Order: sequence, then structure tokens, then C-alpha cells
Amino acid sequence: MPLVLQFDAQLEVVANTEWRALFLLFFVEQVSCRFHFPKEYNTWVQGRPDSDMLHAAASRRALAGFFVSGLLMAFPGAILPAWGYHLTSDFLAVGNYFLSMSLGLLASMRFALWLLPRQGISRVLALACGLAFVSLILLGVASPPAPVWYRALAFFCIGIGAGLLNTGVFHAISSMFRHNPAATVNLSGTFFGLGCFTAALLIAVAFGVYTVPSMLILFALIPLYFAIVFWRSDFPVDSHARPRSAKQASADLRSPSAILFSLLLFFQFGNEWSIAGWLALFLIQRLGLSPTTSLLVLSMYWLALLLGRIVAQTILPRVRHARLLMGNVLAAMLGCMLLAFTNNLFGASMGVLLVGFGFSSIYPLIVEKIGARFPGYHPGFFNGVFSFALTGGLLAPWLLSFLAHAYGIQIVMALPMLGTAAVFLCLVGIWVEGKLSGRGLSQAEGD
Repeated sequence: MPLVLQFDAQLEVVANTEWRALFLLFFVEQVSCRFHFPKEYNTWVQGRPDSDMLHAAASRRALAGFFVSGLLMAFPGAILPAWGYHLTSDFLAVGNYFLSMSLGLLASMRFALWLLPRQGISRVLALACGLAFVSLILLGVASPPAPVWYRALAFFCIGIGAGLLNTGVFHAISSMFRHNPAATVNLSGTFFGLGCFTAALLIAVAFGVYTVPSMLILFALIPLYFAIVFWRSDFPVDSHARPRSAKQASADLRSPSAILFSLLLFFQFGNEWSIAGWLALFLIQRLGLSPTTSLLVLSMYWLALLLGRIVAQTILPRVRHARLLMGNVLAAMLGCMLLAFTNNLFGASMGVLLVGFGFSSIYPLIVEKIGARFPGYHPGFFNGVFSFALTGGLLAPWLLSFLAHAYGIQIVMALPMLGTAAVFLCLVGIWVEGKLSGRGLSQAEGD
């Protein structure tokens, strides 16, 4: 009799978790379809041939692609404790996962731009989600003790899927980006952050309740659902979006401001993904937290990023962007210092909140200023030195694996601290370059 009751209780847990997952999928799709821009961010322009596209339900639904992309990008850092890497020091294997995913993202850039004119946005998004579904199933089959290279191959495919999603969605909302870069990227980052938060929270809740293969199968149902949604949708192509030629992209190398912005993107992306990839393992091995608690703290990091972007969306029209950018960088630097030197859960939580809120507005504001300084910039295309910077920044978690292997897990929080200081120095350099050329850091704000 006790065994029957225990089995019934497990079935009840499974049923409740599945219903919550289905409700979350429905909620994300409905929010993305019904979202309305505030009045000051209204992108509709009367007389524009593509204005109807801006408010089409299908175009708003494309924002849900960033939710799926966030799930995929946050997945490696959240799944590592479930595979038992908190019990070992095999940091080089962990680094191979991050490297494989970064190479997949890099491979997806040209592939997406070749595929989009031939298949259309909806097919590219559906293909990306389908590829993510198959890759997650493969990870469930190839969980440890299977050879590490099987998982590395699956992460490479996940990187391709995430890259296709990012490129396809940015093309679907490119008109919104052209009219208001900061608001569009901030809104996109909100959906992306929701996906990252969901990934960490789902694995934290499922840890110890499901086996790892069962957990991954349940996780894989999310991209499968959106593959069906995107396949049945129609996304008109923005006729004003054009890729840049190699000659135009190489001209960026002659601009000091382009180099400074690229370095800023390089360090900022490296900071964000170093913490996202290594935070859970760091908290377990350095502070002695349980895997579930460490994953909940990782969820707190993504939640702080998410709430910070929502708050920034409301205050951007009222606050000087340069002042907000500097304040965020200083808050992130303080949070990284707390994480590097704390020895308890409270200090780690405060550090994570400061870092999350500090990082939340940096990327949207940087993209806005790049778009103001370089009108040809578009985040959906390969943009020469800017795209190299983004790809290089994503390699930071891989580089950390070598440092952790040589010096121990405590080193992984030192790199984001130094990287945040580098972001501050890049901002100072951009301000100085703007003064010398007659353009200040606040040029894009219009004040």
C-alpha cells in the first residue's frame, strides 16, 4: 500500500509539472501576440508600405522566438549540476560544451542569411525549434556516462538552432528595430530573459524529482511546441533590411569608435555568459550550496536581468541614457566583487541581484548607440567587426574552463569582475572619442 501511495504522489507531481509547463507555453505565446508598445514607442508610421506588418499578430508572435532562444542559451549552465559536474573537477569537458555551442552560433550566421530568402522567416524559425528539439532528445539519450563528444555535438546543433532563431526573429521585427532600437532590443531582451529564467527554474524544480533523460524530454517539448506555432505562422519580409557588403563591414576597422563599441560588446557578452555558465558550479563548489539552491540563485540572476529590462523599458524616455549606462556598469562591477569575495548565501544573492540589474540595460543601450553612430548596423545581419565581437564574447565561458582547470573554481568570478572594469574603460574611451570628434556619449538620446 505505501508503494501505491508513493507512485500516486509521483504521478501527481508529474501531472502538475506538465500542466504548469503547458500553461507557461500558452502564456508566452499569448503575451507575444497581444503585446502593445507604449505610446512613446509606437512604431507605426502612416503611409509606410510595411506599417501593417508592425502590428500584425504574426510579427508580434515572432518575439516568442527570443523566449525559446533564451531557453537554449541558458540551458548549458543550468544542466551541468544534473550531470554531476559539481562532484568533479572536469572543467575542460564543461568548456567543450560552451565551445561547441559557440561554434554552432557562428556557423548559423551565414547559414541563416542563405536560408532566409529561400525558405522565408516562418520556415527558418520552425527549423530552428525543430533542431533544438532533436538536439535535446539526443542529450537525453547521451547523458553521462556516455562519451562527452556526443553531448558536444548536440550542443553544436543547439547553437545552430539558437543562432537561426535570433537571426530569423530580428528579421521579423526589423522595422520595429529601425524605428526604435533601444525599445525593440529591450523588449526582445525581456522575452529572452524570461526564457533564461524559465530554463534555470524548470531544472531547479525538476532536480531530484525526474531522471535526467525525463527532464530533457520534458524540456524538449517547449521548442517542439513553438516549431508547430512558427510553421503555421506567416512573417512578411521587411523590404528595407539589407545585408552589408564585405567592403562596408571592413570599413568599420578604420573607425576608432567602431573598435571601441566592438570591444565593449566583447567584454559585456563575455561577462554575462561567464556568470550564466559557471555560477551554479561556483556556488556549489565554493560556498557548499546544494545543487537545487545554486540553480535557484541562478534563476535569481536571470530574474534580476528580466526585471531590470522591464524597469528600463519604462524609464528610458525619462532618464539620460548615458547616466543610466554608467550607473548600471558601476552596479555590475560592485556585484561581481561581492560574488568574488563572499563566503555565504546572502552575499552571493546580493551580488547576483546587483550584477543582474546592472547588466540588464547595458546591451540595449549599446545597440541603440551603435545604431545612431552606424546607421547600417542591423542585429539580424553579419555586421563585420561587431559580429566578431559578439562571437568572441560568447567564447569567454570556454576560456574560463582553462583558468578553472589551472587555478580552481574560485577564479571564474574574477574574469567577469575584470571584464566589467573593461566595459567601464571602453565607455570612458567612447566618451573621450565623442568629445574629440564633436559627438558625446549621449548623442543618440537627443538631449
